[in-house]
Amino acid sequence: MTERLDLPGAEWRGVSRKYTIVEAVGLLITGIVLTVATSIPTVLTGIQWLAVIPVSLGIIFIINIALTPRRVRAIAYMLREDDLVFRRGLMFRRVVAVPYGRMQLVDINRGPLDRAVGLSELKFVTAAASTGVVIPGLPEQDAEELRDTLVALAESRRAGL
Repeated sequence: MTERLDLPGAEWRGVSRKYTIVEAVGLLITGIVLTVATSIPTVLTGIQWLAVIPVSLGIIFIINIALTPRRVRAIAYMLREDDLVFRRGLMFRRVVAVPYGRMQLVDINRGPLDRAVGLSELKFVTAAASTGVVIPGLPEQDAEELRDTLVALAESRRAGL
């Protein structure tokens, strides 16, 4: 699929492939917990048809884990002249363009799984709540450099307002 947002010199930058591990492990843990929790009524009551619920949940989580690598490849961002463009999603693609001058907060988060594989999550917020963007799966050094770049660009653009 060709993107119409391309500018000369601007290119989509994907997140680290290690983020696939973080997503898959999170889904696996959630899937196991929910599957075990929904199998409790079957065990306690002895009603066999209730086993359909945990089996269905298990299948859904397995399919979701199988799609994780493709979903991670769909996450990307692009720095353009006046804004940052972020995209994610397979069937329901979300593309958000955030002008540098509208950024109010740029934050880096590192969860336990992220830290284990050396990744970070970059979050930036604007005045409009709907344009808050989270870029997951960035290597720690890249996240810090991008944060510093975005803060500098936001300051320079805001000075002109």
